[in-house]
Amino acid sequence: MSRHCLSDDEPESVHIEVHLPGRVDQARLRAAFRRALLAHPRVLMREVPGRRHRRSFAWELTVEPDRDPVSFAGRGPDALARARDRALSACPPLTLSPPMRLEVVDADSGTVLLLTMHHTALDAPSGLRVLATTAEQYGGVDALPVTGRVRPTRSGSAPSGTGRAVRARPVRVAPDSRPEPVRARAVGNGMLQAELPVPRRAARTGGLPPWTVNDQLLVAAALMVGRWNVSQGRPAGPVRITMPVDDRPRGTEMPMGNGTRLVEVAMTSEDPRDTDLLLGERPDPAAVARLLRTTAQRTRALKSAQGAPMGAGASLLTTPLLPVGIRGVLTRGARRAAASWTSTALVTNIGRVPYALDFGDAGRATAVWFSAPARMPRGLSVAAASTGGRLHVTLRWSRALLGDAAGADLVGLFEESLSTTSLTPSGAPVPSTQDNPTRPS
Repeated sequence: MSRHCLSDDEPESVHIEVHLPGRVDQARLRAAFRRALLAHPRVLMREVPGRRHRRSFAWELTVEPDRDPVSFAGRGPDALARARDRALSACPPLTLSPPMRLEVVDADSGTVLLLTMHHTALDAPSGLRVLATTAEQYGGVDALPVTGRVRPTRSGSAPSGTGRAVRARPVRVAPDSRPEPVRARAVGNGMLQAELPVPRRAARTGGLPPWTVNDQLLVAAALMVGRWNVSQGRPAGPVRITMPVDDRPRGTEMPMGNGTRLVEVAMTSEDPRDTDLLLGERPDPAAVARLLRTTAQRTRALKSAQGAPMGAGASLLTTPLLPVGIRGVLTRGARRAAASWTSTALVTNIGRVPYALDFGDAGRATAVWFSAPARMPRGLSVAAASTGGRLHVTLRWSRALLGDAAGADLVGLFEESLSTTSLTPSGAPVPSTQDNPTRPS
């Protein structure tokens, strides 16, 4: 699906930043990254050239990288900003193995490792696994075993009430106030990062928390969009959020590639009167608690349900019954036809980074950021990871939808909205002394 819809104006890239307190040795890091690639041979993939009348795209594994994927950006006041711009504007080509590159930036606070991947081939958890192996190879210390994820099993599709069935057209993120011709000519993505405290979570009851940090992120994103739209003079409407679910193990046996399935979560309260209470200048705590409970019920059901990674429609379009050229036309047409039914935003949460990322004398990672593509018609993604008890959140948006000033306003709204989710089930604030580690989605 992604391969059929690639566009230079909207790069399909995933970027991961690992911040280290010390300096790395260039030769050692280059050698360590190469050994990490060889330890995960499925990363060494490339697209095989072919004709449009073939029935499917062909991919092949290579014994060695086609080129050196490591580069050193050096120092400078804007070196990191330029590296981030490259991550958002230039995808590694699918025709060269591996479809990723690693840039190393000397920052004032140490070293930043910036890994960029083509999302058609790889995702953020795969990139983090490669970086974890790189850290092991560089520092000479094996990482501690990483436990796999355990979810309650459930057969069949999601049960009713989970928000999967489309009942109403989801609201879109309102464009900013720039003139429409200016927005139409804008290309690429914008991005801002925020380091936030992990939201406090209510105590467990009966062995399960009433909601997870992931649920709090979803609610915060929904409140952010709703409050932004109201500020732009748009009416309130149903928010639907696409959420990746990943059940792969995180050890060395982790399958590389795009291992997530996408589910949609309806971010609506059971009581329609809560809309006004949620979108006021100060969201009503009891209404927020009700939305958190409803969201937790939906996400638990969606995570445990079985289904195609991108739904039945995608399964049909990817069946190799027709040549790829014809299926590409059909896929792009279906995407345009379904634009108004596309979810409002994408929220992806890695949770607590499951690796130490210990680079020996260069130190352990002090922060890990990542971002997901933000292609139109959705145009907005929120990505979160936790390191050292802090939440690292990245908002990424299509410049055809929002400018930098609007993006900064959204970051502020998200921070405010997330702070309103630190509640008990009754809607009272959670005591600040409680330890609430973030959990992965």
